[in-house]
Amino acid sequence: MESKARMTRRLQSILLIIIAAVSLIGCEDKFQPSVASKVAADIPSQESWHTKITFSDSGKVSAILHAGHIAVYENRQYTILDSNITVDFFDKDEKHTSTLTARSGKVNDITHDLEANDHVVVVSDSGTTLRTEQLFWTNLTQKIHTPLFVDITSPTEHIQGTGFESDQALKHYTIQQVTGQAVTNQ
Repeated sequence: MESKARMTRRLQSILLIIIAAVSLIGCEDKFQPSVASKVAADIPSQESWHTKITFSDSGKVSAILHAGHIAVYENRQYTILDSNITVDFFDKDEKHTSTLTARSGKVNDITHDLEANDHVVVVSDSGTTLRTEQLFWTNLTQKIHTPLFVDITSPTEHIQGTGFESDQALKHYTIQQVTGQAVTNQ
């Protein structure tokens, strides 16, 4: 049999271990966001289906966007577009210039700049077609650009390259690095 003093020390040791364990458990970071708040940040503040958004400058329409699904993330200040998007572009006189289609995109809610992704095609009213996987439209300059590969077909030429910038009507464009053969169509 153990002596009473030995049992007391053993009980004290066990009690100290329990107190230490409880103290460590109680020291968790109380300021860490909960899982629910992290999930809530990924939930859009607004959603809509089969939606049309009109972009304008000084009361003049510059673009009209159609999307199958739109999710607005107000805290992040952007809008996700998916389920296929179509954007009709207009010049300063509100004359239609071109149409962009893509599978998905994203709009910066502050600048109204657009990022189009996945099978992006722009067809101008003059007959020029641009194909790429990602394209950016800058609302302020009314220009489109991409650092990626592009394939352009017009009534007079077929050209491929990497790095592209143009007006939204595809009338005046530059390709930083031509990688394919420029063929003049007759």
